[in-house]
Amino acid sequence: MTIRLYDTGARQIRDFSPLTPGCVSIYLCGATVQAAPHIGHIRSGLNFDIMRRWFAYRGYGVTFVRNVTDIDDKIIAKSADQGRPWWSIGYANERAFTSAYDVLGCLPPTYEPRATGHIPEMIEMMRGLIDRGHAYAAEGNVYFDVRSYPEYLRLSNQDLDGLRQPSGEGETGKRDPRDFAMWKAAKPGEPSWETPWGRGRPGWHLECSAMAHKYLGSAFDIHGGGVDLIFPHHENEIAQAKGFGDDFATYWVHNAWVTMSGEKMSKSLGNSVLVSEMVKRWRPIVLRYYLGTPHYRSMIEYSEEALREAESAFARIEGFIQRVVEKAGHVEPAADVPPAFAEAMDDDLGVPQALAVVHTTVRQGNSALTADDKEAAVARLAELRAMLGVLGLDPLDEHWSGGSDRGEDLHGVVDSLVRLVLEQRQAARGRKDYATADAIRDQLQQSGLVIEDTPSGPRWELGTR
Repeated sequence: MTIRLYDTGARQIRDFSPLTPGCVSIYLCGATVQAAPHIGHIRSGLNFDIMRRWFAYRGYGVTFVRNVTDIDDKIIAKSADQGRPWWSIGYANERAFTSAYDVLGCLPPTYEPRATGHIPEMIEMMRGLIDRGHAYAAEGNVYFDVRSYPEYLRLSNQDLDGLRQPSGEGETGKRDPRDFAMWKAAKPGEPSWETPWGRGRPGWHLECSAMAHKYLGSAFDIHGGGVDLIFPHHENEIAQAKGFGDDFATYWVHNAWVTMSGEKMSKSLGNSVLVSEMVKRWRPIVLRYYLGTPHYRSMIEYSEEALREAESAFARIEGFIQRVVEKAGHVEPAADVPPAFAEAMDDDLGVPQALAVVHTTVRQGNSALTADDKEAAVARLAELRAMLGVLGLDPLDEHWSGGSDRGEDLHGVVDSLVRLVLEQRQAARGRKDYATADAIRDQLQQSGLVIEDTPSGPRWELGTR
């Protein structure tokens, strides 16, 4: 058994070999909390949640760090525009991100550090970089000298001579326009902290190098994030960390975007779809299925139609689960997933191929139910629950059922009410009042229920839109 991952730096799929046997350390660039999250933001969290779950299934002890960028140019600009404290904007949106991760079933990180809580670590790193000749102070700013690090741009495979480094307002005193800011001199009315080079605030890139060093040490296994972070953010992280003397990340794993009309989903384009609004229209488990089941390196083109297809596909899974539970009662997940599922997940987290095994198992289970083979149906459900658990999509898991006791109570109440209505429908059919029977059926369907007439009587389940 070997997990294999596509390493952006190597530009190929590599066998995963941990620095510490039996353990895996992961740093994921998390939220910049200038606004509430759209589904494009949350896709990264979902993809790496599945990665984390798969490593845990394979027996690894997982340390998972996901940072919060709670100070940057955009947050400060919004503070000025809205007349609100910068920390108020950051905290409100950090809570919105946490809520989005939680509602979509992401496990909490081992550590979730905030940038503003690690100013001493950033100062220490800047001092070390200056002492080693990789950085310099100028007019209250501190810059990284990109020419001092010969491997700069190796991750993004760019040419230094043609580089145009993104720069912010007030970045004065650079020796080379391609140098990037690690620390920005204070401006009137902006948040700032005292340093040996004057008051100021962090640049975007420094925080992650400093926090990864603190929580994962000088070397760790996997650094993750969206493909849009490869340059400049991840290039600059590498330069800082390695200039400081760290080995930093062994593997670089990047997820693709969620797009709309062929463009990256972003607030600036005005095409964002907020998680808080989406979960009012779609069940969170369906939204997780939609965002989490394409391959992490494949773009997702957002559309209502695609979401409806995901809802229908997941309903087929749920329908099988419900029928087996009705026939056999509670079924525990199997200890092991099917070999074909494991093979797909080991191969660069091949969720689409693993999902094909899920749906094959559902079809086999339905065939067993049709043949009245209870033992085979139960076995298939046990396998199914093991696979869905890895993907964070097991509807019988306490997260999705709302707590086992409460969920069973609620289902029992609904079941009693629906069966009462179905008895009225059966009575209408018995007296050949088909108009009333059809009207009851139609009303139940409008409520989101699907009614199936079986030899043993009518049964119901939640339908799709």
